[in-house]
Amino acid sequence: MTPAIAVRGLVKRYGRRTVVDHVDLTVMPGRVCGFLGPNGSGKTTTLRLICGLLTPDAGSGTCLGEDLIAGRAAIKRQTGYMTQKFGLYEDLTIRENLEFAGDIHGIANLRPRVDAALDRLGLTARQHQLAGALSGGWKQRLALAACVLHQPRLLLLDEPTAGVDPKARRDFWDEIHALAATGITVLVSTHYMDEAERCHEIAYIAYGKLLARGSAAEVIATSGLAAFVATGEGADRLAPKLRDAPGVTAAAAFGASLHVCGPDPTALAAAIAPLRATPGITWQEAEPTLEDVFIHLMRQVPDNADQG
Repeated sequence: MTPAIAVRGLVKRYGRRTVVDHVDLTVMPGRVCGFLGPNGSGKTTTLRLICGLLTPDAGSGTCLGEDLIAGRAAIKRQTGYMTQKFGLYEDLTIRENLEFAGDIHGIANLRPRVDAALDRLGLTARQHQLAGALSGGWKQRLALAACVLHQPRLLLLDEPTAGVDPKARRDFWDEIHALAATGITVLVSTHYMDEAERCHEIAYIAYGKLLARGSAAEVIATSGLAAFVATGEGADRLAPKLRDAPGVTAAAAFGASLHVCGPDPTALAAAIAPLRATPGITWQEAEPTLEDVFIHLMRQVPDNADQG
């Protein structure tokens, strides 16, 4: 099967700052690939390079069978892009927004296509409601409906569930997987670890560099991190004593328990050794979490803001 996306050595610079630094990425059709990383890490810029909205300063590859540079116009026609900020017209109704989006894409026989989109996203009963009066979750559905109205082969979602409630997030992800099942390739940037785990695969970018790639389980398994969990009365209060200890990458309270991790099992065990005798506290080895891995990776790469 031909990859939907196959890019190599992507570079994008703004002045002296390298925002995307030799990124390689291959994604097969119908896969949901999550982009994760700190703010300013180059996630959005990478998405825009892939879909033809930006031209790379270096690198090459294909997207949807088109050359990344020569085929930019063709790539954009086959891409749906949902921006982080709601980008539709708040003084138009749901239906009017979709009809306007359809006109932009030159969709023939538009009315049945809009009707189908309204039905699929559960918007039919609200179709005459102004977009500006919608809650965050309903705006999210409308934005997604507008993105897929022209039946794209690639869907780019830039932090699409920021500020919506857990049920709306779950409904959204159910729809994303339903779209992927039809063969649409989805790239989504997110800060939510539970959303990352719902992706088929993830790509972690920190300050322009691609640091990890694979499924969530693969990224955790290859991280080399060790972890311990402390439980018992006051375990969470031990975090300040461990955060700066040698061998500790992170020490965070989760309710009444404490989660500690680091890259060297021996150094980590030595760091917690003085606290093992604390009355009422039990220590157990644990699996590192995806969040542990990302914090560890982020600390390995300097913030490229200094380049500017």
